[in-house]
Amino acid sequence: MGAEIVTVSTDTQFVHLAWQRDEKSLENVKYPMGSDPTGNLAKMFGVYDEETGLALRGTFIISPDGTLLNAEVNYYNMGRNIDELMRKFKANLHLARHTNQGCPAKWKDKGDKTLTPSAKLVGKVHEALE
Repeated sequence: MGAEIVTVSTDTQFVHLAWQRDEKSLENVKYPMGSDPTGNLAKMFGVYDEETGLALRGTFIISPDGTLLNAEVNYYNMGRNIDELMRKFKANLHLARHTNQGCPAKWKDKGDKTLTPSAKLVGKVHEALE
């Protein structure tokens, strides 16, 4: 879909290599796995925990022009949902082409009902989606 994926953690490149080599769900990973052992990037994105020296699990969708479109931050022991991430990614692609629309929480893909934000819609979202 035209996305560039990069994962980054405060682990070293050697830890990433071990994860990719030994963790079956990562064996086919083809995108770069960046190392941020100083936590500088994690600090920039606001996910660095000074107390532990670790980064929380942040997921960010950034447009080609560098605009932050979505940010999700989970605690260390909370996994991320790829289906929800893909929904948000597809919604952002749709909204880039249809800037006057809004994608509601249950919007999943092209063809699903969108909303046109306006004063008339305030307090009437449920009715508009029926």
